[in-house]
Amino acid sequence: MQQKINSVRARMKDNNVDLIALGPGTHMKWLLGFNPSPDERPCMLLMGLENDAFLMPSVNVEDAMKRSNIKMFSWKDENGPDKALDEALSYTGSSNAKNIAIDEAMRSHFALILIDALPKPTYEFTNSTIGALRMRKDNDEYTNLKENALIDDRAMQAGFAAIKEGVTELEIGEAINKHFISEGAKPQFCIVGSGPNGAFPHHHTGNRKVEYGDVVLIDIGGRKGTFPSDMTRMSVLGEPPEEYLKVHNIVEQAVQAAMLAARPGVMAKEVDAAARSVITEAGYGDYFVHRTGHGLGIDIHEPPYITATSEVVLDEGMVFSIEPGIYLQERFGVRLEEIVILRANGPEILSELSRETNFIK
Repeated sequence: MQQKINSVRARMKDNNVDLIALGPGTHMKWLLGFNPSPDERPCMLLMGLENDAFLMPSVNVEDAMKRSNIKMFSWKDENGPDKALDEALSYTGSSNAKNIAIDEAMRSHFALILIDALPKPTYEFTNSTIGALRMRKDNDEYTNLKENALIDDRAMQAGFAAIKEGVTELEIGEAINKHFISEGAKPQFCIVGSGPNGAFPHHHTGNRKVEYGDVVLIDIGGRKGTFPSDMTRMSVLGEPPEEYLKVHNIVEQAVQAAMLAARPGVMAKEVDAAARSVITEAGYGDYFVHRTGHGLGIDIHEPPYITATSEVVLDEGMVFSIEPGIYLQERFGVRLEEIVILRANGPEILSELSRETNFIK
């Protein structure tokens, strides 16, 4: 924990940030290994250039003190947080902070009372400080991500095994989630899109029954420990519909093009362009309706985002998805998704499960 705090403080100095304010959420969990119960009561970790302090509702103080040695400035419902906030700012040496970084996921009224307590500060979000550090995973984080990716592989295979004519999407999802639980992982999400439902990128798994000849798109993730998994694969029951094999091949080529483009020093938009150009040149550009990828960490979606406009420069240790897709309405969708960690010579894929279609006779 102290090493992370030191790294954050170094980033603060490099980026002329006088104060960072974090609400109960994943930034705080990444930094400290826990976060207090999030509710409407103002609760903030304040990181100054000199000291750190918690503004802490009295109802959470006892539990928080068991988890952290950071000095607590508590307040009660009958008194309000203003006095405790002023004292916490003074302790951190931030009473006159001019440039502050605010947790972008923090409740807005937390941010407003902080801004009101300071003398007309300028503010930004945490992209240049904690956000920049979170994008680069260390060896322990990689180990947990890899473990989860392999569990995801086996959960996907459990989903494949559940596919048969007449089974519902929800029943396939239940088999997947049972597998996650059997390995000590908590299911995070499960998209099972059969037939025409696969053409909706974020389909809500439902009661549609799988029919012979259906394409089945499965996008799943679970979490064991701190970090989650995320992966999409394709299955077909019986003979594939017309055009399916062609579309799958194009999407596979787009994945490979993005993998070749992803290198340290490359902007994220160049990776998106590499995948998108393959699909566009094949005549399906209008059917690739989302970004090429997103970062993966404590949050399933976090920076870096692999979009057509992102100028984030990719670096070693960044973990993100590569997941181009083609969606043909009322017919089927194809998406192939890998989570990669960027190494000096390119991306390392965390999954070990083939991207080839799982055909079921």
